[in-house]
Amino acid sequence: MNRFAGPKALVVLGATLLLVAAVVAGGDYTSGRATRAAMDDPELPPIEGSEVAILTSPPEVPPPITRDYAAHVRVDLETVEVTKRLADGVDYTFWTFGGTVPGSFIRVREGDEVEFHLKNHPTSSVPHNIDLHAVTGPGGGAKATIVAPGQERTFTFRALNPGLYVYHCAFAPVGQHIANGMYGLILVEPKEGLPPVDREFYVMQGEFYTVGAHGEKGLQAFSYEKAVREQPDYVVFNGSVGSLVGENALKAEQGERIRLFVGNGGPNLVSSFHVIGEIFDNVFAEGGTAVSNNVQTTLIPAGGAAITEFRADVPGTFIMVDHSIFRAFDKGALGMIEVTGEASPIFTPEPASN
Repeated sequence: MNRFAGPKALVVLGATLLLVAAVVAGGDYTSGRATRAAMDDPELPPIEGSEVAILTSPPEVPPPITRDYAAHVRVDLETVEVTKRLADGVDYTFWTFGGTVPGSFIRVREGDEVEFHLKNHPTSSVPHNIDLHAVTGPGGGAKATIVAPGQERTFTFRALNPGLYVYHCAFAPVGQHIANGMYGLILVEPKEGLPPVDREFYVMQGEFYTVGAHGEKGLQAFSYEKAVREQPDYVVFNGSVGSLVGENALKAEQGERIRLFVGNGGPNLVSSFHVIGEIFDNVFAEGGTAVSNNVQTTLIPAGGAAITEFRADVPGTFIMVDHSIFRAFDKGALGMIEVTGEASPIFTPEPASN
């Protein structure tokens, strides 16, 4: 039985108490950005100019940041609950940031002052909030952004540490909100920028726990019991089985350098991320600034991320998997990169016999 499938009265009551507690404990979070005086710090770079962040849906990534100064950056993100395909014949009501799983990709620069606006769509069934792992401050912004359906909350933070970070909903019960799809990535580019590449893509793993068995048709509800037992029915990239295969495969050309921003929303499992037939030239482990070279498989913990880079030397279809291999071929954690080009002496298959 689904523990949270009954009346919503307790959820609404809990949401009301949390909203009241947030206001009492933390003051007014609806007044917009923090004052300049509150943000002053002699070690922080000065803010020059302002802009609105470009957000993208997976697998797309916003363009690299070319400015050489810190700016005031406004981010507008909305939580919305949508019913979409999870697998062939299987639908699910996802709780999302921006209408997609994973949520919109956010790209800012080290030192930026980020004014974050979180809205909750009027049709949402419960309150939401956001914890950005890139935030230095209590709850990563979670308390400041508890937002009821139809409302908006705002807070401001400085992006201090470069790296690739997960964000997720942290409203109780936290695990259920994450398991329903409420996670995404925020990149804080180092002030010197990232090395140029030809292609950048956004891939994020997540698990889904359904009342029905794997493959059972129809609209499936969330199973709290399976989630507690850490027994997902689906482990997928970008929100559904087959989201990155066939016509939806990532596209590249031979000789191009590819950068994958890879996250793991969890909520429970560690990902063993691997591209079959490729070796990562560079891996920024756990989304930080330390680089490892010539890596075959990289571990990405739940609530973690990694940046992987490689050159597409050989044409063909390259398969992205969670190398906990039953998750790939039986539960959905599989995607494709289609590389077009000419035959290469690096790899010479035997001609097919007649």
